[in-house]
Amino acid sequence: MLRLLPKFLLTLSLLFPTLLYAQTAQVAIIIDDIGYRKSDAQALYLPGNISYAILPHTPYGKKLALKAQAKNKDVILHIPMEAKNGKKLGPGALTSTMNENGIRESLTNAFNEIPFALGINNHMGSKLTELYQPMAWTMQFLRERNLVFIDSVTTSASKAEQVAISFGVPSLHRHIFLDNKLEHNYIRRQFKQLIRDAKRYQTVVAIAHPHPETISALRQFLPLLKKNNIELVPISKLLSHKAAMLNQQLNAED
Repeated sequence: MLRLLPKFLLTLSLLFPTLLYAQTAQVAIIIDDIGYRKSDAQALYLPGNISYAILPHTPYGKKLALKAQAKNKDVILHIPMEAKNGKKLGPGALTSTMNENGIRESLTNAFNEIPFALGINNHMGSKLTELYQPMAWTMQFLRERNLVFIDSVTTSASKAEQVAISFGVPSLHRHIFLDNKLEHNYIRRQFKQLIRDAKRYQTVVAIAHPHPETISALRQFLPLLKKNNIELVPISKLLSHKAAMLNQQLNAED
């Protein structure tokens, strides 16, 4: 049964076999929207295993991705996807008017710029992620290259993670946004909710952004994870945990 697992999942499960028995709650925090501002570099100096989502074809995206890689941080591409509000998407975007070739070409160009990215998550995408066909084309592309998908869940009707699973693409989804409001007390409340969720569900994915207010708050709040016996892990480690659980289920069925 192990040979049926996607190559990426198998690799991760072999690298982190002890996760089958892990008792400590684990949290992955992804910093989105990196690439347009020089000040985004401040996010790279946050302590611990933060993961970074880089907007393609942006002024500072490639440079900051390389710096994150040099720090042994997980890097994914933050691919703009069509939103219901018609908001401007920026370069490298996927839209509902694209055919399969258009989607594949856009994704290829993004990965040519940052070839070491582990996969993608969606920037906006409230319209596109509700549509099966463009998501199927996207997941087929990722599957062929053993890449991963993280659903930012910008709409409750997102089909993205479900389609990823159906194509065998290693996938997770966002549970909580930490900084929808750039207010210290709001971010503090969201971080406390993150801690509660981690204790309840054991694994949680959070998304934040490289705003100065967010970076300042995270520097203050990140030590609370260790105090609550919660491990801050790269997104790849949560994927490996999922792979290990899947291995365990498959072995139980044999």
